[in-house]
Amino acid sequence: MVYFTPHGPAEYSALGLSGRQHYFAPRVAAMGPASPETTIATFYNFSPVLVRAAIPSAWDVATPGRILDARYRVVDASLREAAGALLGSESIKAAAAIAKRAALRACESLEGRPLFAAHANLAWPDDDHLVLWHAQTLLREYRGDGHIALLVAEGLDGIEALITHAATGLVPAAVLQSMRGWTDEEWHAGVERLRSRGLIASDSMSFTDAGAAQRAHIESRTDSLSSAPYEAIGEDTCRDLRAAARPLAQAVLETGWVPIRRSLPDEG
Repeated sequence: MVYFTPHGPAEYSALGLSGRQHYFAPRVAAMGPASPETTIATFYNFSPVLVRAAIPSAWDVATPGRILDARYRVVDASLREAAGALLGSESIKAAAAIAKRAALRACESLEGRPLFAAHANLAWPDDDHLVLWHAQTLLREYRGDGHIALLVAEGLDGIEALITHAATGLVPAAVLQSMRGWTDEEWHAGVERLRSRGLIASDSMSFTDAGAAQRAHIESRTDSLSSAPYEAIGEDTCRDLRAAARPLAQAVLETGWVPIRRSLPDEG
């Protein structure tokens, strides 16, 4: 939500940030005034040209601390607009408490997860809906860092990883290419590299059997490497978390802010 909400541009522009600084600076600010190289490494599938256009110039405009404060204001305003009646409810309080337990378990394993570790160093907010948001941010970055490690191990560079996402058919290739800032020449070269390795079909943007198998392996191992926080709270409590957070998630989806609609987890 935080990357699509209409509350973001106003807050970040008020600090003097512009363009792609609105995305890169708030997300990497937990790492301090990160270099372009650090941002490229941890964000992985963005064009380095796109990153360098935003970082480190963002730090000349506003400090990481001010940007993080603005990010929380964006989240607070967004959740209040999307689901103000739910905030302060017992369900949100319960969801926040459970998600925090899972996130704190993740915080016991910082090794090899730099973007997650940076967010783990931030102070917890006070309001339950912001606690819930911070917890899910930690869990998201925890999974993301593990995913990147597996992409590296499988020999997929940033643009190749993005192309394999396009090959799933979940998001149009043109959308992914544009969002991540790759040129047509770079994109086509990446596709040809994957074809030469037998991962993408020669006549379409779809997986070969080998490509599909690699994708399934990476996703399965990512899930496995990300499971410890959820195992710590147990399956029944995970079910309670889904049930408690579902109304808030549904309210956010119904705003239409997130351009690619995803299905909510089932009730079971």
